[in-house]
Amino acid sequence: MATQKLFFVIPENCSITAGSIHEEARMAAFLQGRPRWRQTVGSVTEFAVLTLLTFIGLLAITFFIGRVIPIDPVLAVVGDRATTEQYEAARSAMGLDRPLIVQFGSYVTDVFRGDLGRSVTTNRSVAQDLAVVFPATLEMATLGILIGVGLGVPLGVWAAARQGQWVDQVIRVVALLGYSVPAFWLGLVGLAVFYAGLGWVAGPGRVDIFYDGLVPARTGLMLVDATLARDWDVLRNAVDHLILPAAILGFFALAYIARMTRSFMLDQLAQEYVTTARVKGVAEWRVIWVHAFRPIRVQLITVIGLSYAALLEGSVMIETVFSWPGIGNYLTQALLNADMNSVLGATLVIGAVFILINRLSDVLYRVLDPRSR
Repeated sequence: MATQKLFFVIPENCSITAGSIHEEARMAAFLQGRPRWRQTVGSVTEFAVLTLLTFIGLLAITFFIGRVIPIDPVLAVVGDRATTEQYEAARSAMGLDRPLIVQFGSYVTDVFRGDLGRSVTTNRSVAQDLAVVFPATLEMATLGILIGVGLGVPLGVWAAARQGQWVDQVIRVVALLGYSVPAFWLGLVGLAVFYAGLGWVAGPGRVDIFYDGLVPARTGLMLVDATLARDWDVLRNAVDHLILPAAILGFFALAYIARMTRSFMLDQLAQEYVTTARVKGVAEWRVIWVHAFRPIRVQLITVIGLSYAALLEGSVMIETVFSWPGIGNYLTQALLNADMNSVLGATLVIGAVFILINRLSDVLYRVLDPRSR
């Protein structure tokens, strides 16, 4: 049998050389030969280092913002009727007379020790205040993102599968309303219709006054604490108060998630492998949910993560309208009272949530997409 020869044409501008190919092959073999535990330790170390560096950057931003805004934290403590001696004494006690770099070092040290200062508004530690108010926001935002994901993803997929039809048009209008309707207006309308008009839900607040303090605050999450205490009356009342503000937050998350899901799905449905699956007679539901939906899961992780973080930090208006004792309401009151320790502490917690969600999204990337491992 005659021997066949294969010829490969390499462009002149190609940078591939025998040495580079050998080096890449050697590196790939080295990585594949590394023990699994070393790869795991390396990934965990990289995760911890990047998270720490990002958090330190967040500390620097919040610190210098607190120094450049036109609010004097000393006056917030001593008042505008204090004498010069009292003002200087308070300024020295707060450490504001030291060099800026020294103040920043003390600020970082205090934060890592869990000391965020003392609130002028509540006269308590800011860390203690945030431990009380943040679970309330977390509970409402978590239910909101569950509503947004549970409805937004199927609606986005449905709209893409029925592109141009009336279903697609209705879902796009709903998503547009979620972008354009002000949160405070929707909250007021929701209270007027479902609370004052129909009586389907409870009013502002987290629970009625009668149920306030009946269950011990073990986790700060009212639904969880009421369940652990087996107090079903408090649980029902907490759900009645929670469902409306969470649904409104979920509507805004739904609008964004549905829109992005539709866009991702349209791109996948136009791919050749989807057309091939349809030509081969694969069931339509399998084409949509297996062939087209699976590749967009990694993209949806980013969308859902950003939506969740946005609900945690963007619930100020909803918490104000519903008198919800969360971090948004706490931050609003701190700004009105020029309570800079509380403002910086709340901002720091919200920024830390963004960092944590982004880092967890990176971990989920590697779980769902083997190419990123």
